[in-house]
Amino acid sequence: MGPESGSGEVHPAVTVIVPTLEAGEALAECLESLQRQTFSDFEVIVVDNGGQDAIPSAGRVRVIRNQRNVGFGAAVNQAVRESCGPFVAVLNDDATAHPGWLEALLAAIEPRPDVGMCASQIRLARDGRLDSAGMLLCGDGSSKQRGHLEAPELYARRQEALLPSGCAAFYRREMLEEIGLFDESFFLYCEDTDLGLRARWAAWECLYVPDAVVEHRYSHSAGRASAMKAYYVERNRLFLAVKNLPMRELAFAPFYSVARYFWHVVFAVEGRGKAAEFKRGGNSMGRLPLLVLRAYVALLGSLPTLWRQRRKMKRRFTVRQFRGLMRRYSVGPRQVAAL
Repeated sequence: MGPESGSGEVHPAVTVIVPTLEAGEALAECLESLQRQTFSDFEVIVVDNGGQDAIPSAGRVRVIRNQRNVGFGAAVNQAVRESCGPFVAVLNDDATAHPGWLEALLAAIEPRPDVGMCASQIRLARDGRLDSAGMLLCGDGSSKQRGHLEAPELYARRQEALLPSGCAAFYRREMLEEIGLFDESFFLYCEDTDLGLRARWAAWECLYVPDAVVEHRYSHSAGRASAMKAYYVERNRLFLAVKNLPMRELAFAPFYSVARYFWHVVFAVEGRGKAAEFKRGGNSMGRLPLLVLRAYVALLGSLPTLWRQRRKMKRRFTVRQFRGLMRRYSVGPRQVAAL
């Protein structure tokens, strides 16, 4: 049974938030997987960003309807503010959870008050290989899924992780109330990394929970390598870097970016990596430099706001401690470009 509010009303222990844009077959499968959970003290809030009014509220599922796409982070924040339970789970609408997903996450986090977030074992639905076992960080603020395309058996042990992928993340509400919710200015992509790094600065721990399994149709909602995705990923990793990286690392970040751009070009010539995938999606390779330039222009316009956010951030870690964390979970520019 969930906790009581000040009015005596009992709330579910977990709120599962599912943002959606298409509200199609994938969402139906996602919600069906939640109905099969072995843990029952939870509610589901679907945030409909598509304005289609096609999702009924029924049973433990309630719906927040937006008339326009307010973005992933804003959608999740809406649901967090309209719920009261001590734990919040975020699940992509193109992901399905194994029956023991919520039970495994709760079993991992409840005995550990120092743990503010948990990463699920996210598998690619098409072949069962890993999509993510937590996240890794590059020196320029780019992120990469830990264990991507590897066998799940290689990541079968519960252990500390840097931060969870927002595809299937679990958060302690107490942590969110302390550090703040998702940065809504990101709109799409990287907001999970930004939130996770802010949590680590505040000394909250993260656990990877291999028994919490989710199957993911990779980038089903927004396309694997669209121009929109390329722009927001580049812009938002710049936002993230300014907000979260220590000053020395921030000064060196452009060198990591140059190295990453170099490897994007190499892999594009070889017909692999994200740049080649962008081209196979019907996009012109000449458009990529323009998208990068647009991202830097957006950074310049947002610098005052980002710097204020940086200065206000809750910090319990010293710079030395945070640098140690970055080293433990670092990934090189070549590996990021090869995704």
